[in-house]
Amino acid sequence: MICPSFRKNRVNLLPNKKTTLRCYFHLFIIFVFIIYIYTNEIMMSKTLLLLLTFISTTLSGHNLDSLLNMLDQNIHAQAIYTREREERLTNLKRKKLQYEHNPEQLYQLNKQLYEEYKTFVCDSAIHYLNKNIDLAEAVNNSYWEKESILLLSHLLSSSGMYLESYNWLMKVPRAGLETNLLPFYYSCYEHLYNELSLNTHDRKNESQYRETTLAYKDSLLTILNPESDEFLVLQEIIYLDGKEFEKAIALNDKRLSRVTFGTPEYAGVAFWRALIYRETKNMEDYQIWLALSSISDIQSAIKDNASLCMLADYLYETGNIDRAHNYIRQTLEDANFYNARLRSFQIAHIQSIIDKTYQAKSELQKNQLRAYLRMISVLTILLLAALGYIFRQMKKLTIARNNLQDANRQLHDLNKELNEMNTQLQKINMELSESNHIKEEYIGHFLSQCSTYIDKLESYRRMVTRQISAGKIAELLKATKSSDLMEKELEELYTNFDNTFLHLYPTFVEEFNDLLVDNERIVLKKGELMNTELRIFALIRLGIEDSSRIAEFLRYSVNTIYNYRAKVKNKAKVSRDDFENRVRKIGSFSD
Repeated sequence: MICPSFRKNRVNLLPNKKTTLRCYFHLFIIFVFIIYIYTNEIMMSKTLLLLLTFISTTLSGHNLDSLLNMLDQNIHAQAIYTREREERLTNLKRKKLQYEHNPEQLYQLNKQLYEEYKTFVCDSAIHYLNKNIDLAEAVNNSYWEKESILLLSHLLSSSGMYLESYNWLMKVPRAGLETNLLPFYYSCYEHLYNELSLNTHDRKNESQYRETTLAYKDSLLTILNPESDEFLVLQEIIYLDGKEFEKAIALNDKRLSRVTFGTPEYAGVAFWRALIYRETKNMEDYQIWLALSSISDIQSAIKDNASLCMLADYLYETGNIDRAHNYIRQTLEDANFYNARLRSFQIAHIQSIIDKTYQAKSELQKNQLRAYLRMISVLTILLLAALGYIFRQMKKLTIARNNLQDANRQLHDLNKELNEMNTQLQKINMELSESNHIKEEYIGHFLSQCSTYIDKLESYRRMVTRQISAGKIAELLKATKSSDLMEKELEELYTNFDNTFLHLYPTFVEEFNDLLVDNERIVLKKGELMNTELRIFALIRLGIEDSSRIAEFLRYSVNTIYNYRAKVKNKAKVSRDDFENRVRKIGSFSD
């Protein structure tokens, strides 16, 4: 059953809370079709595309722009539907080979091939009906022959071959015609005379053809089942011709309830719905139902269609030239594919008008573009001339401004230099103060240490003299070979260094640890003031950065000092490159 949202009384009545859903779904639809177009492959089945179209159209609430966009997408994807129909035809032809010696099966398969071809390729449909006529004659089956002739006549009149259609109809006598063929017999005559009335240029014959058409319609209404689709179609046409639009819409609603969107049947019902709205001057709904009919035609791979042509014609009249041009071109391609001369002729006439307008529009746009370019060129020349004049005036003014600005700039530069010099002087003064403070501390410590070492040397000299005087040369040699004294003096030197340095920078160890990650902080042993790592960076804080000098003072190799420095840098919170700069600033006056 068709979704209720396709019915007129549901148009534009979707709740507001679905707006976001529609937007997201349309984005998904566009994404899927972009993938299809750019890969140029048949990536989606007809069922998926039909489902996407159906849901998107339902959610759009019959919004005309949404339907036209969906129609554009279906036109781009029509190869999918065409391929599916061709696959069905191929399967039927293969199946037909299996029943070459079974007339009944062969007849039914030819009839199925006709059904597939009658809105797809006209010549092929005619071919398979002729095959069935020949088969009926061969097996002497008059019923098959009459049925096939009626089908052929109806197809020929639809294709504009009215004389041929009439000649075939004359071969089927009314007398003795089977009861179940009688409605179709009248339908063929009604269809033939209706086509003649619509396409003749003779006013007198047109009136006569119309009267004959009405007579056959009356005959059909007397023998058709009132609930049959054929009866409802005829009754709807009568209501439409009689301007009884409410009754026509009511019948159309009933027919819509029996068909499914995306099928040939739906395309036909939607087409007649569009005609009703055209007669009531409701042109927006007219376009909507033509679009729905066109989408169903495309999804059914119908090449003999009228909806898209009529939609193109109306869009042309309302000024939508680009879309009208695209739709009429597609319609002409379908008509050429279908290969019915009348259809191609009818569409070619409309197409030539639209194409001329499209070309004229394109030419007008080109001419407008050229005119705009010329206008822009003239304006550009005038603008350049004005800019040249303004530039000369500004140049004179700029020279005067520049002289004043140069003087201001020089003053500003002088002030800036003075400020920088003052800043540098302040920094130098602070560094000198710090340096003097360090020098005072270390000179005092150095003099004290020198005095201590002189006393130690004097004491050592006396000890050596006593030992030599006492003849204790061996004991003296043993004492001088021992490294204990050296280690004791070094330990005392480092202790003095630690005390003096920490006197100058009492927070050095704490601030140094603050530069390291938490789990890598240096923890001193009991009684230690500093360890080797701290002493290396203490020397760097004092300005001794050369690893060879540090190694000489601490009695290590240069590589060992390099390794210590690198190891500590790897534990730093801050950048490795900035670590030693941060160490140099520990405890400085500028902080």
